[in-house]
Amino acid sequence: MKTDVVVLGAGIIGVSAALHLQARGRSVVLLDRRGAGEETSHGNAGLIERSSVIPYAFPRKLSKILRYSLNTSLDARYHVRHLPAALPWLFQYWRHSSPRRLAEAAAAMLPLIERSLIEHEPLMREAGTEFRLRRSGWLAAHRSEATFRAAIADAQALAPYALSHDVLDGRKLRDLEPHLSERLVGAIHWHDPASVSDPGAVTKAYGDLFVRRGGRFINGDARSLAASGGAWTATTAEGILTAGEAVVALGPWSTDVFTQFGYRIPLGIKRGYHMHYSASANAVLRRPVLDADSGFLLTPMTRGIRLTTGVEFGAREAPPSPVQLDRAEPLARTIFPLDARVDAAPWLGRRPALPDMRPVIGPAPRHRGLWFAFGHAHHGFTLGPVTGRLLAEMITGQTPVVDPAPYSPARFG
Repeated sequence: MKTDVVVLGAGIIGVSAALHLQARGRSVVLLDRRGAGEETSHGNAGLIERSSVIPYAFPRKLSKILRYSLNTSLDARYHVRHLPAALPWLFQYWRHSSPRRLAEAAAAMLPLIERSLIEHEPLMREAGTEFRLRRSGWLAAHRSEATFRAAIADAQALAPYALSHDVLDGRKLRDLEPHLSERLVGAIHWHDPASVSDPGAVTKAYGDLFVRRGGRFINGDARSLAASGGAWTATTAEGILTAGEAVVALGPWSTDVFTQFGYRIPLGIKRGYHMHYSASANAVLRRPVLDADSGFLLTPMTRGIRLTTGVEFGAREAPPSPVQLDRAEPLARTIFPLDARVDAAPWLGRRPALPDMRPVIGPAPRHRGLWFAFGHAHHGFTLGPVTGRLLAEMITGQTPVVDPAPYSPARFG
């Protein structure tokens, strides 16, 4: 088998890259061990986070660092055995979270964030999944008047970005979402973001669109990728595949491939969990709600109300340890009437992240025809289509929709 490009990984990044390469006349094979959208792209909060113009930084206040060190917080937890291996990455994350470097990361990410919803919309229309899109924004809600006042000040500081938002006191919040409890004193309603009712299904619909357009989706082992006479080969369920170029878009498993070729990219893993619940007494939630004081998010999904946890630092393949979910569930029940769990077991996902808070998108520095697209941390679903477009434009020699320099793999040597 021969093709112009093999894309390794059928998450939102890989599927989007395959679609954009296909639209530019390249023959493409999408290769994954599973179906489209069945790993990290399946279990996120479903946000297309247009308002997230400041990356999620490592805390700089000593009091907050000390609080996290106790390992009792809902929004961040670590495996004690994994901590020695994680500390060098966490130190780099902390360094890049200084005010100056955080501002640099925000400036680097803004062009991608600004095009996040713009690039999703045409793919949703063509894939027939636009019915899953909600343009109702999301809520950052607070239990404390003090944290609510701080959130209002933070929102006002984002005025240069011209983001649309409303400040809702408790009464206005319950006018918008009647079934949220009075424990929430207020919220910031961000209007620019959108959300979907099933991110895994949207990713799968994008994969189906790729196949309907004539693309090939083949199961195989991405770790079999090898350079061969100026081309690339991979072992698939249908035999050996030869491609002129290869794209590594394997999310947290990208490490398994790029290390084989001598690259030392500091890809870290932020684990997270979700569980679905039915709603009691026909209660309704219309948009995602972040409990900003506790560190979890509730969002309406096709399967039920999805509770997603914060970050867990642990080895990629370590067994699930859904402590955060067990701690978050009782708190979630105090702000919204959740009923029984729907899923048999909590879902575990792995967010791939770089310490400088921007992804790797571009050519491998020392291997012609090898391309990288991974490390989007909390914004993989948000940035999948714009990443796919940017990468396809680079591969086909078109003018990039945004400057790709900030995401270059070469920044890591």
